[in-house]
Amino acid sequence: MKNLVLHFSVVCALLVAKPAAAEVVTVYTSANFAPLMLGDGRGMYPDLIGYLNQRKLGKLTFKLQFMPRKRLQVKLEDGSIDGMVIGMMPEWFDDVEQKKYLWSASFAADRYALVSLAAKPVSPDAPASLEGASVGVTLGYHYPGIDAWLAGSRMQRSEGPSDEKNLEKLLLGRLDCVIVAESMARYFMRAHGMSSKLHLAILASPPTERRMLAPHSHAAAFGKIAPVLKKLKDDPAWQRIVATYQ
Repeated sequence: MKNLVLHFSVVCALLVAKPAAAEVVTVYTSANFAPLMLGDGRGMYPDLIGYLNQRKLGKLTFKLQFMPRKRLQVKLEDGSIDGMVIGMMPEWFDDVEQKKYLWSASFAADRYALVSLAAKPVSPDAPASLEGASVGVTLGYHYPGIDAWLAGSRMQRSEGPSDEKNLEKLLLGRLDCVIVAESMARYFMRAHGMSSKLHLAILASPPTERRMLAPHSHAAAFGKIAPVLKKLKDDPAWQRIVATYQ
């Protein structure tokens, strides 16, 4: 009789047991420009977070949150970061050997471009157009593969808070050219009808890879998403999402 009562109690406990609470993983980004982040909450990064949540990876729920680049860098360096970071490269964090942090496979690639006014083009193939030209770059950023070229170009470096602000200064005639990601430049030109007004020149440099970074303290959650990100480029559903921003 005791065994029957015990068995009945266990069954009842299982029936009323609440499902395990979801683990919310914050994914930080310092990107504040299209097409990665749009002002209305859309963008490639929000869409990628939605894509991961649709995959129902165990009890994980991912939440995207903006953090300025300098603050993000400090939190990574002092070990106080409480989540993952999207869209980074090992070269940006002195982690080429990928030992300081966990790194996913590249899920997207981009290139740097030099954008100028079509009426006054600045081109890396025309050194005379570079000398003395003011070039807008983003405050706190460095550009692997082109920093040495930039230093020797004799252009006047001007740091701005964001790529979009630099492009606005270019259109106002306050800059001669701007260095931005090609994807951002093309999206900006298409969205604002600027294809005939702006000149775009691709800079010779290795492609910039977008990866997910995680501190070792988040190894368990990272192990869930790393295989998904590795296959992302081959997923037609994700490619359809990417195509909407091109």
